[in-house]
Amino acid sequence: MVPGNINLTQLQTFLWVSSLRSFRKTAEKMNTTQPAISSRIARLEETLGVRLFERDTGFIHLTAKGLELLPYAEKLLRTSAMLVDRISQNEDYVGILRLGVSEAIVHTFLPDFLTGLRQKFPEIEVDIVVDATANLRRELIERSIDFALLMGPVTDYQIENHDLIEFDVIWAAAPSLKIDTDSELSLDELATTPLITYARNTRPYADLSRQLRKNMELPARIYSSSSLAAIHRMALDGVGIAHLPRQMIQADIVNGRLKQVQCVWHPPSLKFTASYPTEPYSPVTEKIVQHALEVAREYRKQIETLVPLTVQ
Repeated sequence: MVPGNINLTQLQTFLWVSSLRSFRKTAEKMNTTQPAISSRIARLEETLGVRLFERDTGFIHLTAKGLELLPYAEKLLRTSAMLVDRISQNEDYVGILRLGVSEAIVHTFLPDFLTGLRQKFPEIEVDIVVDATANLRRELIERSIDFALLMGPVTDYQIENHDLIEFDVIWAAAPSLKIDTDSELSLDELATTPLITYARNTRPYADLSRQLRKNMELPARIYSSSSLAAIHRMALDGVGIAHLPRQMIQADIVNGRLKQVQCVWHPPSLKFTASYPTEPYSPVTEKIVQHALEVAREYRKQIETLVPLTVQ
């Protein structure tokens, strides 16, 4: 490298190290080796003639000069991304996207999201983590994942949230259970059959448990599961009355494999967000967010073309 020159890769590396506080994690994020990260930072420090990081027994933090460089590096990367967008519409983004996804998204529009992502960003590799929202929130804050489609928003000052989609939650049962679907059932009447719902560490489970405690004298039989696919399967097999997103089972309702059960208590809807860390700045992240919002809008249009369900 010619002395006195700074390249964008060095600045991007500097921003990731300042955010992750780890050369190893930065190497994993940038799909390279730890020595390569150390070399980039060393060359940047040599060019600027200052130390950017203090390295104390495994703990890395910015020096005063590093803090001074931070806003300039972010501005340069943002300006570079804007310049490329203006000059060329065919920028190839390369790297690994660590994507966290709630299971409700997996069973609705994740395939469309991934197909479009591959078409728009063919050089990006995607590592997908499907997990409960509580775990995805933690991993997002810890930067173990880069981007998440989850039950949000995530209330952390370093995380930005964009409203993605809202799923109605309904009670549904197989016809074999012979549940009266023409009348509105009380919770007591509903709970004569096992109730199948989300895992115990989720908001839907907490909402249901609260209502049952407030409105019932005898305990209900609750079958909880961390897998929406398992809840869906148990509902289809007539194990009990399930607590599921309407959009996920719309086709089953339409073809009669499941029937919507009316109850005086309506489960709250589930609001999902596209959430990601604002630091360090990543030009591709904003494009992926826009892609996610476009796919969610298109999915809503598609699902609305199906025969509408009974309005609660």
